[in-house]
Amino acid sequence: MYPLLRMAKELWISRNLPPLAPGETHVSHHLCWPWDLDLWKELNNGRTLTLYDLGRIPLARRSGMVAVLKREGWGLTMAGAVVRYRRRVRAFERFEMRSRLIGWDAKFMYLEQSMWKRDGECANHAVYRSAATGRTGIVPPDRLMQALGIEVDSPPLPDWVRDWLDAESRRPWPPMQTEVPAPRTRIAQAGE
Repeated sequence: MYPLLRMAKELWISRNLPPLAPGETHVSHHLCWPWDLDLWKELNNGRTLTLYDLGRIPLARRSGMVAVLKREGWGLTMAGAVVRYRRRVRAFERFEMRSRLIGWDAKFMYLEQSMWKRDGECANHAVYRSAATGRTGIVPPDRLMQALGIEVDSPPLPDWVRDWLDAESRRPWPPMQTEVPAPRTRIAQAGE
């Protein structure tokens, strides 16, 4: 189930925080609840992606983006993500989430998010490719920035983000249209 109450709490907490400019970080604090866990009693990888909404939406609100989206009748969608998981988050463990816009190109905005454990270790890290959408499709980020009153070019995207985008451009679509060769070795059956 989507964490609606947690989202309402985050929006309430962040309602009076100062506005953020592109590149500034929204920091929030969270608790891993039992319903966030997988079978191994750690934060579920899919739930991690859902919980990242608890940072992205307040970030969008603090940047003025939510108000612009409402005013223009635009929506916001995700067009891709790359995630790295490094440390387990267990039940009732507290963590800090950091969320920021790292740049944009002609079509998409790129958001970086991470979860940090109390001992200072990064548990996981994600980069999202996002787009504002209108009746005719994707709203160019430059138009969105103009609507936000931002008259600056995007900072250069980090090399590792550009490498990810380059790899994405070579990824086949629709997926799974090529055969995967079968392994050449046969697994021995019990009793052989």
